[in-house]
Amino acid sequence: MIYLKSMIKVIDNSGAQLVECIKVLRKNPKNFASIGDKVVVVVQKARPISSAITGASAANRVKRGDICRAVVVRTKKELTRSDGTVIKFDDNACVLINKNDEPIGTRISSVVAKELKEKVLIKLFH
Repeated sequence: MIYLKSMIKVIDNSGAQLVECIKVLRKNPKNFASIGDKVVVVVQKARPISSAITGASAANRVKRGDICRAVVVRTKKELTRSDGTVIKFDDNACVLINKNDEPIGTRISSVVAKELKEKVLIKLFH
């Protein structure tokens, strides 16, 4: 579960490494985010911008202090699937998105939960 002030690892190539949750975007009044939920985050740690990067990837880079939206792709909280299996990840992770729900980065560098394909975010992970 992701709460306010939770530190989340970023697993795409948008330039951010670590972000902090500042708002959970949910329709129900619960104040936590789980896998597949959208959150508003602020970048706490980012990779240095090098001059060797050109093209679209350079334009999409985020810097420290930028405020972005993100989709939670992994949580440490155990998740029970409908077939009875229980999954649990080692860390909390997210992917940065823009206002049109399109990913900022071009690659996702790690494992994501299968439950994301069942939610609305199908275009992110195909």
